Amino acid sequence: MKKYFAIVAMVAAFSFGMTPSVMAQDEVAEEAAAEQVDSVAAEATDSVAEEAEAPAVEEAVAPVEEEEGLHKTLKTKFIEGDAGFMSLVAIALVLGLAFCIERVIYLTLAQVNTRKFMATLAEKVKANKIEEAIEYCAGTRGPVAQVSKKALQCLASEDQNDIATIERSINIEAEVQGAYLEENCSWITLFIAMAPSLGFLGTVIGMVQAFDDIERAGDISPTVVAGGMKVALITTIFGIVVALILQVFYNYVLSRVEALNSNMEEAAMSLLDMCVKSPKCKK
Repeated sequence: MKKYFAIVAMVAAFSFGMTPSVMAQDEVAEEAAAEQVDSVAAEATDSVAEEAEAPAVEEAVAPVEEEEGLHKTLKTKFIEGDAGFMSLVAIALVLGLAFCIERVIYLTLAQVNTRKFMATLAEKVKANKIEEAIEYCAGTRGPVAQVSKKALQCLASEDQNDIATIERSINIEAEVQGAYLEENCSWITLFIAMAPSLGFLGTVIGMVQAFDDIERAGDISPTVVAGGMKVALITTIFGIVVALILQVFYNYVLSRVEALNSNMEEAAMSLLDMCVKSPKCKK
């Protein structure tokens, strides 16, 4: 039987004009071509997958690199700008911000609804409840309440309840409260002036270092002057930036102080009107 099948196969091969060796070669070539196509398709699939994953990886890594780069850059520039003078400017920034934050908190706590407060106070004075009105002022924070308390204390007394004395006490207390509002503002202005001055001082010292380097080298070249010039420029930039930051906070503090002074003036007018209409006031 085996011989029979072999003879049939040879006959079929000769009938199609091919020999068994040619058939084997064709089969090997077809298998190699199929394997080559499969390998090319696999490589194309892998490259597409890598391209799809690459942006996600870059997006995940980019913020970290940027953050680390900014922090490292600031640290490097701080050291390059002569740590001694840069530290002085940084101390001026910290102390100036401390006074600014203290003023902002104080002025925020001193702010009250002036119209509502004066309306409640007017009702109590109109009902001749002077002592209750004084207690209401004592339990309320802010300069408006303190000025109102002082005026009502004069109104409740027997020898200071004339309109001239009440008006004078209101003016005096308003000046005292205004001074409290502007307390520590002079320190903020001091650090605003100090920051760029320290920066300019570092600039002058950096220029001196640059000339010393030129004298030692005996030649004027960018590499010799670069170190001193870098110190000069960095300290100046840092000092100006600190002054700008503190100036913004200082202007905000001044705006709050002006608003509270306006509220005190409005309250003073209302207090005088209440005292004049009160039966306890001496005309």
